Amino acid sequence: MASLGFKPYDFEIFSVEGFNERMAQIYEHVRPKLLKLGDDLAPELARKLHMEFFPHVAKHARRTVNPPPETWAAFGPSPRGYKRYGYLAFCISKAGLHARAVVKSEADGRTAMAERLNRKAADLSRAFRGTGLSRYENWDFMRLPEGVAPGRELFEGLADRLRKKTGGIDVGFGWNVRDSLRLDRAELLDAFRELEPLYRVLRAEG
Repeated sequence: MASLGFKPYDFEIFSVEGFNERMAQIYEHVRPKLLKLGDDLAPELARKLHMEFFPHVAKHARRTVNPPPETWAAFGPSPRGYKRYGYLAFCISKAGLHARAVVKSEADGRTAMAERLNRKAADLSRAFRGTGLSRYENWDFMRLPEGVAPGRELFEGLADRLRKKTGGIDVGFGWNVRDSLRLDRAELLDAFRELEPLYRVLRAEG
């Protein structure tokens, strides 16, 4: 299967200095690819995961000074937006491409999500055994974060984060730039399929 169509310069854009300058390059080179991939991937995700998904590509409308260190297409349960829910995200940064499950601090129902994560921690640890899961909550955007052991303690720790007033979670898989240039749609969809057990818990379907 063909690659996703990203070129080396798409990753170099995240080294461009200046808010306006970087945003112009993102909108010219990266965002059109994310828009197309969002439209293409949403129905494929729906078929593969047996859930409805609506694509949303980041606009970074709240930013005015600091240029974004990454951008993304989000896949969530509502056509009106994604930040109020747990969602799946396909992200691009200087470090490469990423498939992640995300809950923002402004999401609704984070306490209920935390309770479900605690209840399902043992099941999730078995579901993710052998995968190269990574945490993205505090990474530097320059290189892929280290992998973490997907044991029960990981998911209980994620639950603890969701209980905090400004706590969110961001976990998933990444490919460095070299591998990202060869990444195809089937491999990306497989990564989202591996995130399905966690995403179902976040959506109260697990």
